[in-house]
Amino acid sequence: MKLRKVLIVDDEPDIREILELLLSSNGYEVFSSADGKNAMKILKENPSVDLMILDVMMPHEDGITVIKKIREFSKVPVLFLTAKTQESDKEEAYANGGDDFLGKPFSQNELLMKVNSLIRRYRDYAGKGYENGEADIITIDENSKKAYKSGALLNLTDTEFDMLCFFLKNKGKPVDTKTLYEVVWDEKYVSSAQNTIMVHILNLRKKIEDDHTNPVFLKTIWGKGYQFD
Repeated sequence: MKLRKVLIVDDEPDIREILELLLSSNGYEVFSSADGKNAMKILKENPSVDLMILDVMMPHEDGITVIKKIREFSKVPVLFLTAKTQESDKEEAYANGGDDFLGKPFSQNELLMKVNSLIRRYRDYAGKGYENGEADIITIDENSKKAYKSGALLNLTDTEFDMLCFFLKNKGKPVDTKTLYEVVWDEKYVSSAQNTIMVHILNLRKKIEDDHTNPVFLKTIWGKGYQFD
């Protein structure tokens, strides 16, 4: 079985050592770096890295600066590890392409759960992924109910997120309006619900498509419903 690869980026040697021991003992192949510049070099030389654990507060270049540069050439999922745990810190991390956030000090079990979850999500939802061309990729985090396009946070309502989540889980398959309505709205479908669905589909397209009048992700399949490609 191929080992999953994790890149650790933290300026604290003790943290790197703890993470290296924890991850390697749980079957991961581990790379580590004390700074962002070297981390980017490692990532370019090892594009098959499955996950990056990135400290936010580092000298020279902080984690936010590093991830902005990484997102120019890689979609690798990033778990921010930091002592900064205010909501504004989390929003900044997510908005700049982070996929999850874990505050210091952390429990080993929680870190392993997040690592496992992110790698699984990246392969199942993003599959390296839900791609359309080289640049665009839609990913979701069901725990935080957040969605991202090419690492940028999408401003979705709860209903729009639930719709997107359902479409992603049925990628490549037509979804009829009755099924969509009864799953997302959790109500029995009636004919008047068609208008509700159409409005929400339009609003969702405006947020995930470059041109909502010419959708490339969420398409109408005449006679069958909608399909996410």
